[in-house]
Amino acid sequence: MTATPHSGKEDDFELFMALLDSDRFEGKARKGVHADPADLMRRLVKERLLKFDGTPLFPERRAYSPTYPLSDDEALLYKRVTEYVSEEMNRADRLKTEGEGRRGAVVGFALTTLQRRLASSPHAIHQSLVRRRKRLLDRVAEERSRKRGAAVAAEIGVRKVPDEFKDLDEDFDIDDLPEGELEDLEEALVDEASAAQTIAELEYEIDRLTDLEELARKVRTSGTDRKWEELSGLLQNTPEMFDAQGARRKLIIFTEHRDTLTYIVERLVTLFGRAESVVAIHGQMAREDRKRVQESFTQDKDVHILVAPTPPGRASTSNERI
Repeated sequence: MTATPHSGKEDDFELFMALLDSDRFEGKARKGVHADPADLMRRLVKERLLKFDGTPLFPERRAYSPTYPLSDDEALLYKRVTEYVSEEMNRADRLKTEGEGRRGAVVGFALTTLQRRLASSPHAIHQSLVRRRKRLLDRVAEERSRKRGAAVAAEIGVRKVPDEFKDLDEDFDIDDLPEGELEDLEEALVDEASAAQTIAELEYEIDRLTDLEELARKVRTSGTDRKWEELSGLLQNTPEMFDAQGARRKLIIFTEHRDTLTYIVERLVTLFGRAESVVAIHGQMAREDRKRVQESFTQDKDVHILVAPTPPGRASTSNERI
């Protein structure tokens, strides 16, 4: 019995079934040949699972997405970063057509993640832009030193993709990676992967990043964060957040990026005025530390909110799950 997802991948599914009947499912699946697993499995959704007394096993799930308008500065930042990502994506696609499919995939992954960070929080996109600009500046200095003052139109060297990410290509699915590995991949590639092929192109990209960074800094320091305002309103004004006696219920907030996780924890502590009421876990924590934090959340009555990474396979490209 398993609830392990296989992301719709036939090979993975065949491996799970081979544990039940190795004769029928052993070996690599052949295209167009499918063994019927109907007698070995039952597909049930959570809503249909019942207790022995016939009542639902799980509480009813009510999901909805609050909508809200961005401030003028937030809307402008979103527009400008989206334009930058679109332009760089076109350059990444050009790399693929020129036979550099793997490099194009790396750049595409970096840019997609950058846009997800834009949707995550002002703090996340500002930190990402700062790191990316600094990494590319270091790259320019490195290339100029290596070429000893060569013309800015000189081609730059191609960065080697780390061996642990050798499977990264056009068909790569970030949902296939465990949480910790995904964070490592983002840190290794997102801050510096670029489609620039000359020093001049790198410097042009740095100029664009400088403008975007300043715009993000303006949004960050303005104190206006419409997503946080929406979350804060939900936490303070929604009856379901409190029990019949008026005590705050325990709540888990999922967020996709560590910069946003840190930002949310800081805002929550300020909102509630008690650091001990908020705890957090992330992919770089040791197993023992994660277990300790989880136990404090479930057992300590003074801990009300746990901030945690988005569960695997549920990453969002446009809206943070909070």
